[in-house]
Amino acid sequence: MPYAKDIDAIASILKQNPTWHAINPKHAARMRAQNKFKTGLDIARYTATIMREDMANYDKDTSQYTQSLGCWHGFIGQQKMLSIKKHFGTTKRRYLYLSGWMVAALRSEFGPLPDQSMHEKTAVSGLIEELYTFLRQADSWELNHLFRALEDAESADDNAKAEALIKQIDNHETHIVPIIADIDAGFGNAEATYLLAKQMIEAGACCIQIENQVSDEKQCGHQDGKVTVPHADFLSKINAVRLAFLELGVDDGVIVARTDSLGAGLTQKIAVTSEPGDLGDQYNSFIDGDVIAKAEDINNGDIVIKQDGKLVKPKRLASGLFQFKEGSGEDRVVLDCITSLQNGADMLWIETEKPHVGQIAAMVNRIKAVVPDAKLVYNNSPSFNWTLNFRQQVFDAWKEEGKDVSAYDRPKLMSEEYDSTELGQLADEWTANFQRDAAREAGVFHHLITLPTYHTAALSTDNLAKGYFGDEGMLAYVAGVQRKEIRQGIATVKHQDMAGSNIGDDHKEFFAGDAALKAGGGDNTMNQF
Repeated sequence: MPYAKDIDAIASILKQNPTWHAINPKHAARMRAQNKFKTGLDIARYTATIMREDMANYDKDTSQYTQSLGCWHGFIGQQKMLSIKKHFGTTKRRYLYLSGWMVAALRSEFGPLPDQSMHEKTAVSGLIEELYTFLRQADSWELNHLFRALEDAESADDNAKAEALIKQIDNHETHIVPIIADIDAGFGNAEATYLLAKQMIEAGACCIQIENQVSDEKQCGHQDGKVTVPHADFLSKINAVRLAFLELGVDDGVIVARTDSLGAGLTQKIAVTSEPGDLGDQYNSFIDGDVIAKAEDINNGDIVIKQDGKLVKPKRLASGLFQFKEGSGEDRVVLDCITSLQNGADMLWIETEKPHVGQIAAMVNRIKAVVPDAKLVYNNSPSFNWTLNFRQQVFDAWKEEGKDVSAYDRPKLMSEEYDSTELGQLADEWTANFQRDAAREAGVFHHLITLPTYHTAALSTDNLAKGYFGDEGMLAYVAGVQRKEIRQGIATVKHQDMAGSNIGDDHKEFFAGDAALKAGGGDNTMNQF
């Protein structure tokens, strides 16, 4: 509701309640405007609509892809969105990503953990709630500055400025954006997945990403030892997430089905199959094994399956897990993706071992032959050595073209000596264009970096510690942090304001009038900025 109309509506309510005479309708309307979303479900419904619209726009024009950065704390997510609004004027097509890796490494009460679904389930929904708490506070903070400016304009009888500010208030763009939230492999059976999905949605998640690994054997997508489950097991969890969305009235909720099959060489189970060619039979066809020529080939405890009309003894490890055929990963990925899209998933996530547009496109084109509007969420992972990967891609392309590459040592292309070379510069250009190229050629709707802020926090802390505890002393902070904050217009330089001090001062005045004891007076050192 527009600010002026809300003032009138609240004034009408106050007239009906004469004992509320101390309440100023402008104050109540202002506080309403600074709190647009009352619950996490309000957020989930709002952001699901945004995401569905973005998906439809991408289908019409692949240049309209979306992006996000992984955030491990509400403050990091808040500052990211404030920065986006400052630099680009809008948050459109920019999301947040919630990484299970970072929850494990940074948010578990057990302390830092590997990415193996060992952290508390509630840490995931807790981080979603925290992120949205900080984003809502960013709305309140930004609007508070507008309202203070409006009060000044009204006090000065500057009607033109007041009208312009009211227009800004009424058309304020929220910092609330979609979160793609990692539920790992579902933290247990389908019922456990459903219960956690509900918590995540109630906290505000409109999009849940789930992977086809075994819950109790879950590994980071860029590590070895990954174990997948038959499609029926995975689809039951997709159904669990969908029902959670529908139960809570988030009918547009988005499910991203992730396959780790490209790098997973093991399965925990042999799939149930009823007839040749069914889904279970297709899954089992990828299991490595030895053809049984005669009954004597079967030993005690052996398991026998039928593959392409032949009896086969699957290769079983000491762990009890079964081995897939060498080189079957891409075919399994394609089957996984088609099956997920045909059974309730909205988008795909293919975990790859390198950032290569051609490799991704080769799989996506096979998927699109069956599901033409297939779309990917792609992990621009810090686990890749991006510099080395793209320099080697350029090297290989040049070599194939017949270009002389004798000046370059392919295994050592990471070296700084190649930074200013023609190859190094072209590789940087390919890296800069990777997201655009993958969106256009490989069906990538959403590009994310899973754990960038983990690395930026470590890097910035290292730089500060090196200088501050060294010869630079206080200059390390002043020149390396504060001076840059001031000159780049980073809001945190006024950290008291960013933390809500001015909002609190205004509330004190709303509550107690002239008796309010405020923090933002003339002796506040924040006035130096």
